[in-house]
This record gives sequence, C-alpha cells and structure tokens, in this order.
Amino acid sequence: MGPHPAVAAIRLAVRRVLHDVLHDALVLSDGRTPPPDTTPRDHAREGDAPGPLVLVACSGGADSMALASALAFESRKLSVRAGAVTVDHGLQPGSDQRAAEVAARLTAMGLDPVEAVAVKVGREGGPEAAARDARYAALDAAAERHGAAAILLGHTRDDQAETVLLGLARGSGTRSLSGMAAVAGAHGRYRRPFLQIDRHTARKACLVQSLPVWDDPHNADPAYTRSRLRHEGLPALEKALGKGVVEALARTAELSRDDADALDAWAAEADPSVRDEAGELLCGKLYALPAAVRRRVLRKALIHAGSPAGSLFARHVEEVDRLITSWRGQRAINLPGRVEARRQGGRLVIRQS
Repeated sequence: MGPHPAVAAIRLAVRRVLHDVLHDALVLSDGRTPPPDTTPRDHAREGDAPGPLVLVACSGGADSMALASALAFESRKLSVRAGAVTVDHGLQPGSDQRAAEVAARLTAMGLDPVEAVAVKVGREGGPEAAARDARYAALDAAAERHGAAAILLGHTRDDQAETVLLGLARGSGTRSLSGMAAVAGAHGRYRRPFLQIDRHTARKACLVQSLPVWDDPHNADPAYTRSRLRHEGLPALEKALGKGVVEALARTAELSRDDADALDAWAAEADPSVRDEAGELLCGKLYALPAAVRRRVLRKALIHAGSPAGSLFARHVEEVDRLITSWRGQRAINLPGRVEARRQGGRLVIRQS
C-alpha cells in the first residue's frame, strides 16, 4: 500500500525539482547533458564528487514542514545532500526557543546541515517587506556558507493566488500579476515545488505523517495585508464567484509570466536601438516602440540610474513615459532614489542627483 495521496503529491513535486537541480548541477560541472530517459542516479560515475546540497527554508509551519519531510525522503533516493535553515526573525517572545525546536525536528528527519539563524528585522518598506528582506539575506548567506545548489521554499498555490491579488491591487502590470516564479534568484537558487499544490494538501501531509507544525500568529493578524486577504478577501471572492478562484488566479500567474517574459526579452533587444552613441535614450525612437516595451526600457533605465526597484511603481514609470508621448515642456520628474528624469534636446536624460 502506497503513501497517503497528500504525501505522494508533495513527494512527487519535490522529486521533480530535485531532478531539475541534479540536471543543472551536472551540466554546470562538466557540460554533460543527461539523456531524457534516464534518472539522476544513472548519471553518477565512480569517483564523482558528492551530489549537490539542497537546503529547505523551514519556519515550522505546515507548508515548510511538509516540504522538509518530502526533501528528506526523496534525497535519500537520489544523489542529493539535504539540509535546512530556519530563520528566527526575533519578532515574538520565545522565537529563539521555537527556532531551536524546529531545527531539532529537522535534524531528526535526517537533514544535515541544519541551521537556526537569527536576523534583525529593519523597518524599510513596512514590517512584511522588512522581514522578507532579512529572511532572504539570511538564506542567501546560508547558501553561500554551505555551497548549496538550491533552496526550496514552501509557497503553495494559495500563496500564489494571494500574491496575484496583491499585485492586482497595486496596479503594477503584467509582471506583478505573474506572481512568484517556480525558479528564481541568481543561478536559479530558489525553487518553489509547491506552486501547484494547495495549502490543505500540505497540511494534510503533515497530519498523516504526525509532523508537529507551528502556526505563526502573524498569519492570522489582521494588521498584515496578506493576512486580511487570506482570511477575508479570498473567502469573500469564493463566496461571490464560487470555488475555483485560487486555481484561476494561479493559472493567471502562469499566463502572465509567459507574457511578461516575452515582453522583457523584446525590451532588452530593443534597448540598444533607442540609444545614441553616448548611450542616451532618444525620445523619437522610444516613441516608436509599443507602450509595453517602451515602459520596460524606461523602468530598466531608471533602476540602472539608482532608483530602487521595490520603490519604483507603475505611476512613476508612467510619469516618465509622458515625457516621451505627451511632451508639453514639462519640468524634470523626481523619482525614488534621488533619480531625476528630464527631456532635453530630443533625449531622455536620467541622472541621480
């Protein structure tokens, strides 16, 4: 008799990602491209170095504990070393003790190395963004410290739906609607195996395996935007529109990501053609581009000049775009990061003051 369907689902999702990680590691190591009909274990040769290290980021919640259990199980069947990192944000009393307990559970699963890392959360961008920035900085540092090929994140299909709705509320365009990527970060460091798995399945997998989980009270705190969306917004949408909203939003993310990737590639290709010999942007050539492509070129130029990506919103780019499409002698536009954009002599001049 096989495992419970929920356990089988999470293990299959992780197995697929581990195959991808092994494939990527093999190609990077010596350029060999594995035949499509073989398994990663078939590629190992006598004398080969130990397999790549894959870490799981685990908070102790149901999603990440399910992910850790699947990684521990699947790594034993493949040429993969498996470890874990739990991040203590220090935002609640006893958080250090809780992180130590999570680390002990991960070690008991057979994961090695296992680290509990304490971080200091700043204030920039609000509490949610600051905690996220501190967490990813700690995960990046752990990956560098241990030479990890990948870090697995436990975001589910429900998380993806919430991210799409948050992007829609910001009015930030196709890229925001594309949600979270299954593979992200430098060299594809971050992998999200559960984007096609719902939160209920992950929790059920923990239950049938008798895995203790910790429910972060911040996830139910209405002071946080994502929490309100999770407990009020999405249920209201499902009540009004019927079941299937989460699946539809996740599908929207996939389609939007394909579109955004294509437009980004088009903009990258067009960028050199709209500049003069000195690298300045030419307003006439920018005007000839489709709006979606032109605004991507402008956004990239603004970020390159020093405007922080996280603070540069669609309305900022639209204001700069009007210097191209609706020129009426406007003054220079001040942007985040002390960046200034002005039209001068048929060129768009972007400088940091």
